[in-house]
Amino acid sequence: MNAFKQTKIRNWIIAGYSVPVFLSALLSVFVARESHNLRMLIDNSQLVNDIALNIQIMSRTTRGYLLDRNDISKISYQNAKNTYNTDAATLAEQLVDPEQQQILEALVKDVDDLIAINDSIFQFVESGKTDEAMIQWREDKGRKQVEDVQALLQSFRQEEDEILFTSLNTLLYSTLGFTLLVFLLSTSIGWWVVRNIANQMDQSAGAIASSSSEIAATVEQQERAATQQAASVNETTTTMDELGASSRQIMEQADAATENARQALNQADNGTRTVAETVETMTVLKDKVSAIARQILQLSEQTNQIGNISILVSDLANQTNMLALNAAVEAVRAGEHGKGFSVVASEIRKLADRSKKSAEKINALVADIQNAINSTVMVTDEGTKTVESGVRTSQNTSESFGEIRSAINEVVLNNQQISLTLKQQVSAVQQVVEAMNSLNTAARETASGISQVKVGTQRLNEAAISLKEMV
Repeated sequence: MNAFKQTKIRNWIIAGYSVPVFLSALLSVFVARESHNLRMLIDNSQLVNDIALNIQIMSRTTRGYLLDRNDISKISYQNAKNTYNTDAATLAEQLVDPEQQQILEALVKDVDDLIAINDSIFQFVESGKTDEAMIQWREDKGRKQVEDVQALLQSFRQEEDEILFTSLNTLLYSTLGFTLLVFLLSTSIGWWVVRNIANQMDQSAGAIASSSSEIAATVEQQERAATQQAASVNETTTTMDELGASSRQIMEQADAATENARQALNQADNGTRTVAETVETMTVLKDKVSAIARQILQLSEQTNQIGNISILVSDLANQTNMLALNAAVEAVRAGEHGKGFSVVASEIRKLADRSKKSAEKINALVADIQNAINSTVMVTDEGTKTVESGVRTSQNTSESFGEIRSAINEVVLNNQQISLTLKQQVSAVQQVVEAMNSLNTAARETASGISQVKVGTQRLNEAAISLKEMV
């Protein structure tokens, strides 16, 4: 009978402990399945964040390519598009919720429309039709598609959060329910068999006291670790605040640098216009100097003609002088009848002498004028060369101003990109600070909970000692 009772009690003990073990196994399977679902939800959430990031990258690189055609923007756009396609396909395979699948289908459709608009803008820019690309972008089609995509992403995230919240609640309540059930069953069976295992209470109480002491020591270590963790999180939060302040300061400096670069760009434009006006003035001066040179050459030719005429007059004067001399000889031969003719011949010879002297003076003046004209021609030629050199120098200066303007414009664009990146960094740092604040709060709550567990463990140890004394 005692053996029967003993066997029956043993069977009840085995059965009583089998039920909690079985329920614990079921709980483990359930927790594993729900944990797998939670990991899938977290992975899906990460994919959604990656999709949103790639959509932003595609929109930003499209605007960047529209403002400044470069291969970097095009490559970034293609990489973001390829990554988006891969993430969207992976997310479509992993989704099981019908509402999320519908939202994803609508999202993929809107993103495909947005990609089509962006691709057409890239094609316009590559074809040199920048104005058409700007017109298409200003029609707000791309912006509307981005807003629709953002709305769908928000809906998807809300649905994801609801599913995650439901899964967490299910896991929590199920775990609590199973734990409560195991606790109730274990307590009931323990209460029923307590009368048959009184002789083991002393050993059990001692074991409990020893275990509670070890647990107390472990809890104390965990309490110190949690306190250190809270302090570390607090220091990290302070560091992130300082990083955020530094990022904002750098962003302000980048904005100031952008404004200075814009002012330099305006000054470069003014310099380019001034050089262009100088080139135009130098060109007009060159034309005028060339016209003067042509007039001087004509004057030189006319002066040569005057010299030729003067030489001809001098020759005529010599011939006239010879004729007058011959006439005087003939007048002497004629005697009394040739005296009048002799007087006329004398006057003609005087006139020829004066004509010869005048011609010689004219020749001297013509020679002086010719020398002056030659000097003027040389000076004019040097002036023409100087003007041409000035024109070339002004053109080179204009090209240099153009290169300077392009470089300054590139600096402006780079500063704008840096400012945009810093704004995103400030936003990211703010999000990290918020997350660190949440971690700090959780760490403090954990430390408080561990302290409560420590107190409970101490009480358990005291109860075990009291139980041992009672037995």
